[in-house]
Amino acid sequence: MRVNVTVNGEQRQADDVWEGESLLFMLRERLGLPGSKNACEQGECGSCTVYLDDVPVCSCLVAAGQAQDRSVRTVEGLASGDSLDPVQEAFVEAGAVQCGFCTPGLVVAAHDLLERVPSPSDPEIREALAGNLCRCTGYEKIMDAVRLAAGRR
Repeated sequence: MRVNVTVNGEQRQADDVWEGESLLFMLRERLGLPGSKNACEQGECGSCTVYLDDVPVCSCLVAAGQAQDRSVRTVEGLASGDSLDPVQEAFVEAGAVQCGFCTPGLVVAAHDLLERVPSPSDPEIREALAGNLCRCTGYEKIMDAVRLAAGRR
């Protein structure tokens, strides 16, 4: 099947998509966007989080065909040209990026939170990031990054 989708503001087409293929697989393997990570394939870790029509979703749980004629924004699409999004910058500056596997999903989740709640409290940050697992950082630097990004917006 062919899937036509707008990805990061650009109309894209993926051919030979099979019926059970995930949006994550299509983005990574067919459209060459490796930012979203494939970790659990069960929607438990959040590393594959992308926006689908401006709503964060675990792309491993969304069938690729469901993206037909819809809009997807990946972690790559948060940057503007050569300029990183303030959330991306804050993750780098706060040292919230270690192995990097969870980072794309955390960045998208934090971006979504700050779009909805410009100055979130620590409990709000924890709640917004609860669907994202990290095995390296202990989360404190991630919290620091979200606070830093919120202060800059």
